[in-house]
Amino acid sequence: MVFEGKTAIITGGASGIGKALAKAFLAEGTQVVLCDMNPDTLSATAAELNCHHVVCNVTDEDAIRSLVAETCERFGAIDIFCSNAGLARGEPDHAASADNAIWQACFDVHVMAQVYAARAVLPAMIERGEGYLVNMASAAGLLSQIGDAAYSATKHASVGFSESLAITHADDGIRVSVVCPQYVATPLTGYRDGEEAGSTSGTISADQAARTIVEGMKRGDFMILTHPEVEGYFQNKAGDYNRWISGMRKLRKSIIEKTGSTRLEDMHKHM
Repeated sequence: MVFEGKTAIITGGASGIGKALAKAFLAEGTQVVLCDMNPDTLSATAAELNCHHVVCNVTDEDAIRSLVAETCERFGAIDIFCSNAGLARGEPDHAASADNAIWQACFDVHVMAQVYAARAVLPAMIERGEGYLVNMASAAGLLSQIGDAAYSATKHASVGFSESLAITHADDGIRVSVVCPQYVATPLTGYRDGEEAGSTSGTISADQAARTIVEGMKRGDFMILTHPEVEGYFQNKAGDYNRWISGMRKLRKSIIEKTGSTRLEDMHKHM
């Protein structure tokens, strides 16, 4: 993948990994269009990075189509679409206790927004014989996020959809990457934007994650792991599913003993 002279859309681009990816893409000579729901933060980030921005709700397919049309009109072809928007709400009690609105929001943001993006850009990419779709999933899409079944289930779906894109469209010249980070210091995990994580938490900075993603894209990797240890965890899961489930149960009990909860912002310090 050569970034120079390309045009990229990044959703969820106002902060966190999206903002860090924008900085990394810009450093590679890519034109970046930032998309986010938060107009004030988005405007400030776009001004800081000196790039174009569009306020967009990624769960609205018409809004995605409008975003793509505006980007094409302004910059020409879209070379990279990075579906980075995400959310995590946790669950109040048992694994099915999050309300329907939370389950639907996770599905809409983590799955359907990626479907809408692919629908909007694939026809032109296929006609040109080139393009790159980058879907932000999570290590939870390979493993599981304790305390957030809605997040885990929809991130698994994101990985599955990305596999389908790669299998179906590689021969059309379309590259696909699915990114499966573990803990990254972003507002989603309780950090201020740009804040560095402690060295013992296993949490990396958004800039570190972005550098790894860019390097993976340059190689054309399908699976991009910002935390190399996740590969070992995934292999352990595949090798002995029962043992892995047992280990995750023990981990959940340990987290509750240490923190009193399974809230994401507490757990990342103990993973």
